[in-house]
Amino acid sequence: MSTQPEWVIPQKPTDLAEKQLLTAILDGRFPIGSPLPPERELAQSLGITRPTLREALQRLSRDGWIQIRQGKSTIVQNYWNEGNLIMLNALSSQPEVLTPAFITSLLEVRAALAPVYTRLAFLRSREELIAYLEAFQQLPDEPESYAQADQELHHQLTVLSGNPIFTLIYNGFRKLSYQAGLTYFASAQTRKHSQAFYRGLLEDFRRNDLESAVERTTKVMQDSLDYWKKM
Repeated sequence: MSTQPEWVIPQKPTDLAEKQLLTAILDGRFPIGSPLPPERELAQSLGITRPTLREALQRLSRDGWIQIRQGKSTIVQNYWNEGNLIMLNALSSQPEVLTPAFITSLLEVRAALAPVYTRLAFLRSREELIAYLEAFQQLPDEPESYAQADQELHHQLTVLSGNPIFTLIYNGFRKLSYQAGLTYFASAQTRKHSQAFYRGLLEDFRRNDLESAVERTTKVMQDSLDYWKKM
């Protein structure tokens, strides 16, 4: 019986150039506010043609990393102020941006949104959530399992809330949520705390106790934020 080969698809020159430029921006070789080198020089240093470079630059401009100015140097934008959710996926591939302060910012956003999308999901899909949460009661006691389960739960809550904007926002930092979770759930204390949350939330849903579910979610989000700040 023959097996199908695993094809290795090489990166396209434009994709590779975009990634190299993005890495140079994030690691500070091209700081915010600085001009990029002239096209000819930049294309030569990357080993690509100028049309390929221009396509990569257009992508970075579209996503808010740089500003292309007609007749002037292309500059690196203040992406923290001018960026959008697309950038979070790019940032998730750069481990150096996962500083405690950056993760704190993500947790603050989740703490603000989670009680709202939990309330909506409860009202619209309580029975489905009960079945979903039952699978969370016997998680393997390891960081990877909890990091995966936690980000999946919040994703599911946004989906079942019926408001796709919550899902789009959460998807923007879903990868980062998992990566941060690996650090957060390295502690047995945080795993135990989250297991109690999953168990309590399931009971709230079974009892049809909306206010308890929202209050519990609000508290555990704040607890997680406070614990992270102490780490």
